[in-house]
This record gives sequence, C-alpha cells and structure tokens, in this order.
Amino acid sequence: MPLIPVVLWTDALVFILLALGVGFGIYAAQHEHLRAPWRQVLHTRTGVITLLVLSSYALIGILDTVHLRLKLPPTTAAAPAQYAPEVVSLLDLALHGLRERQEKTYSAPLATHLFTKEVIEQPDGTLRRDYPRLLHGGRHLTAPASERSADLGWRTVRGAVKGLASWALLTGGILWLVARRRGEPLAQYWLALRRSPHLQPGRTALITLAVLMSIGFIAAELAAAYHLFGTDKVGEDVFYQALKSVRTGLLIGTLTTLVMLPAALLLGIAAGYFRGWVDDLIQYLYTTLNSIPGVLLIAAAILLLQVYLANHASEFTSAVERADLRLLFLCLILGVTSWTGLCRLLRGEALKLREVDYVQAAQALGVGHFTIITRHLLPNVLHIVLITVVLDFSGLVLAEAVLSYVNIGVDPTMNSWGNMINSARLELAREPVVWWSLTAAFIFMFVLVLAANLFADVVRDAFDPRLR
Repeated sequence: MPLIPVVLWTDALVFILLALGVGFGIYAAQHEHLRAPWRQVLHTRTGVITLLVLSSYALIGILDTVHLRLKLPPTTAAAPAQYAPEVVSLLDLALHGLRERQEKTYSAPLATHLFTKEVIEQPDGTLRRDYPRLLHGGRHLTAPASERSADLGWRTVRGAVKGLASWALLTGGILWLVARRRGEPLAQYWLALRRSPHLQPGRTALITLAVLMSIGFIAAELAAAYHLFGTDKVGEDVFYQALKSVRTGLLIGTLTTLVMLPAALLLGIAAGYFRGWVDDLIQYLYTTLNSIPGVLLIAAAILLLQVYLANHASEFTSAVERADLRLLFLCLILGVTSWTGLCRLLRGEALKLREVDYVQAAQALGVGHFTIITRHLLPNVLHIVLITVVLDFSGLVLAEAVLSYVNIGVDPTMNSWGNMINSARLELAREPVVWWSLTAAFIFMFVLVLAANLFADVVRDAFDPRLR
C-alpha cells in the first residue's frame, strides 16, 4: 500500500460525531416536527449564508482530520515496505507547496523580499545592506519592483475566472439534478429560480457559493506564487498555519460541547423537574465546581498530563500523537468546567415548565417521568440549548487563544490560532511591527465566530415553540 491510515483519538471522536450528525439528519428527515424548523432555517438568507461559511470551515477541518503515513521509497527490490514516521493529513497533501516552502525569516504578505535588511555580498565582492530576495515568494519575477503589481492583478483575475467557471459547472450540475427530480426542463427551472420569490434562498445560496469559490480560487492562485499572509519568524507560511488552525478551533468547540452537553441536559432538567433532594444534590455539585477557578483547574490538569507524557515518552511514536492527546485532554477538562452555566439555565426553565397545564395534566394521567421529560420539557428547552451551545462554541474558540497565551492550551507544536496570537505578542513590539500573524488569526477566528453566532440566532428562532 502507498500509505497506511492513522486514527488519532480526536479523529475517532470526530468520526463518531459525524456519524451521530448523519444519524440525526436521517431521523429528522423522517419526522415533520424536526424537519419543519430546519426547513425554516434554510429559507432564510442569514441561515443559508452562515451554513455555507460554516460548511467551508468544516470541510477544511475534515480534510485535516484524515491522517496517514506515506510509504517510503524502497532501498532495494526485496526490502520490506517502510512508512515515514511523520503523520500527515489530506490537507497537508493538498497544501504540500505551502508546507514545504520555507523562507529564512519574516516577510510581509505578498512580498518578494525579506522584512529585515541583511548584509548581501555583491558579485564584485563588495558588501551592501539591503532586503534579500525570498527563496519562494515571487521568485518567478525577474524585476519585482515593476512586475509585481501587474502579476498580482493578473493572478487575482485568473483566480476569479477559475472560481466562477468552477462555480458555473457545479451549479449547472446541481440545477440539472434538481430540475430532473422535479420533472421540469433545465431552462424552465433556471427561469423560475431567477424570478420566483419562494426560491430566493436558492439564489442566495448560489451567490454565496460563487463568492466563496471565487475567494478560494483567488487565494489559491496568489498562494501558489507568493506568501499570502507573509511568513513568521522561522519563515513558515502564515496562511498555511491559519488553515491548519481551523481543525484545532473546531475541535475545541465541538468536542468540548460533546463532553458538557449530556451532563448539562441530564442534570439541569432533572434538578428542575424532580426538585427535592435531587435538586439539592445537583445544585451542590455545580456550585462546588463553580467555586474552583477554571484556569487553575485547567492548569493543574495540563501540568499533570505533561508529567505523564514526560514519564511515558516511549508510548508515543510521533509528536503529533502527543499533541493530539493534549488537545483531547484540554477538550475534556474544558467540558468538565463549562457545563454548569447551561445546567443552571435548564434547571430554572424546568422549574417553570413543570408547573404549566399540559405537564400537570400528563402527571395526573399517570404518564411516566421519562416520557414527560422527552416530549414536553426537552422540546421546550431545545432553543435554549442550541443558542447556549453555539455561544459556548464561540467562547471556547476564543478561550483557546487565551489559554495558549498563558501556555496551558494546546501543545506549542500544534497549529492553532491561540499559538499564532501567542507568538505575535513579541512581534507587535518590533519596529516596524510584524502584524500579519495576528491579523490572519483574527480574520479566521472572526469569520468563524460571527457565522456561528448568526447561525445560532436563526436556529433559535426556528426551534423556539413560543415564536412558532
């Protein structure tokens, strides 16, 4: 085999999460009370736009989740197959050019020379202090000062044309399939899509897809010849680091939510519905946990993990596995410390809902507690769960940056927006300022958090039974 798959702990959890999502999607498609709210989400402009933006982030994260080891070239014809010790992902293979192109030190976005002056030896043997040419960025230019602007403009136009052409092919295929399913000619369905107010979300989706694909192809075209967001202190491409950090941000948000959601749902609704000693016990539990400073608990847990990793270094064959275990442990400890807020909200909502007429009638008719919770309480608190989960997702993505800043976040060898910001704190004190690492991390984080918050508002409005 030319490669062997490698499944890390976080990879397995992501695959389980994807399977649960597909299963829930199949289940929701068969039940109208679940299908109707999602249909409402897809019939709003904000819902369609943010869903496509989040899907683009998810695609990058999934590509970076499939890990493997490549086969090494055989030394002799009879030699057994050997595989490289380095673990790479599909995203690494797709971005092989960005991953391998390393400069000497800092360079500005789309630059052709280093950011700092160095002593350069001239052909005649004299020395001159100037900005050296980059090894990879703009190396195809013979006269960068005069050719760079025109080359950037041409590559931007070419990337936009490629993106729109790819979008046209993809859109044509999708429209042909939809028109065939509806039993209409393609021209008739295209005319209806352009004019019908009921198909406005479809038009919004196509326009958003065109914008995203154009941006993606323009970025790919520019990154093929330049460093789109410049390079860092050791000459690594910042755009590559920002793309690799997408998986870390998504895992911090989703896996932590997966850890805290069952405990918050079970304990919060149980405390509000059963009251009495159950309520007292659960309140004591989350009040005690809330009294422990979260940062200190996370720091203690990470330090214990570091001691374990140092004492059992032989159990890990690569640095990627060590970094992955630390990421998993960070998600677990964040989940343990972040479920109390949602639990308190659900307890208060359950205390109110247990007194409404239909719950009292169900109790009087002898309906079981589990049935009352699943059919009457849970649907009426689902909007609170959704908006809280997405807001917590946004907060966790930002919290990773803060924790990495104080060196108790993800492993320093792992790409993350927090590590990028942490490395940028000294760069901002330089003169002139090295601003692009911080800017790249800010742009990617801002778009993800903004899209998640807007999508949460749409989902909340769709699932809130009182608004319906």
